[in-house]
Amino acid sequence: MSQSSYSTIAEAQQWAFSQLASTSESAHVDAEALLLYCLNKPRSFIYTWPERALTVEQFKHFQQMIKKRQQGKPVAHIIGEREFWSLPFIVNESTLIPRPDTEILVETALNLAMRFNARVLDLGTGTGAIALSLAHEKPKWRITAIDKVAEAVELAKANRANLKLDHVEVLQSDWFQAVKDRDFDLIVSNPPYIDEQDEHLNMGDVRFEPQSALTAADEGYADIFHIADKAREHLLPGGYLLLEHGYQQALKVRQKLVDLGYQNVATVRDFGSNDRCTIGTWVS
Repeated sequence: MSQSSYSTIAEAQQWAFSQLASTSESAHVDAEALLLYCLNKPRSFIYTWPERALTVEQFKHFQQMIKKRQQGKPVAHIIGEREFWSLPFIVNESTLIPRPDTEILVETALNLAMRFNARVLDLGTGTGAIALSLAHEKPKWRITAIDKVAEAVELAKANRANLKLDHVEVLQSDWFQAVKDRDFDLIVSNPPYIDEQDEHLNMGDVRFEPQSALTAADEGYADIFHIADKAREHLLPGGYLLLEHGYQQALKVRQKLVDLGYQNVATVRDFGSNDRCTIGTWVS
């Protein structure tokens, strides 16, 4: 494949699609995202100027990125960034790539009736996507983001600096350990919830993500149930617990929250109409 064969934007895009068609379920989207990154242009540019030529350096870089995607490497890892809640987040292999479905967690939290300076805890923050998205919308909220993995903590801090949301506190902690004397109006978490034996762990982008951020014992419920139990010691009266989980886990998660004494327990569906997160109120 030579520079002269695929010199224009349209030709480069078509070539990339043909290369990815057999290895990616989102070949068109992947090809476009990588081309936009290579060109450093908005999406409108490639459709307004399809006849524009790539430089030799741009096309070479594009070929290298397409090769990495052919090998299965996630697009977010190739370009080092993923958009979440319309914000750019730096990503790497130390933690999960933010998923669009998790935006329903942010949306649900923002719609809660809470005081203007609510205290919020994000457990297992990873890139910081949830905590920083909330902080972007609610600058008066006092938000603490926690992760056990040191590399994830540094990544969240990097995103905090990049987004200029310096009022968010980012701590390294094994769940509640670093905030054992604090209480919150809202505790939110997207914890590991995939069964350790799930066959999908060997497929797609998750192959390149840390298993510790994906899987939990007891068929994926261990961390969810631990958080639900311990959160009762850190929620203010009337405070909320909001948990993301797998689409088939809602019934058991709701029952667990009811058994633990939470009230007004309900499940919220994501944009694909799948059960995605469950919320409960702590009244005691």
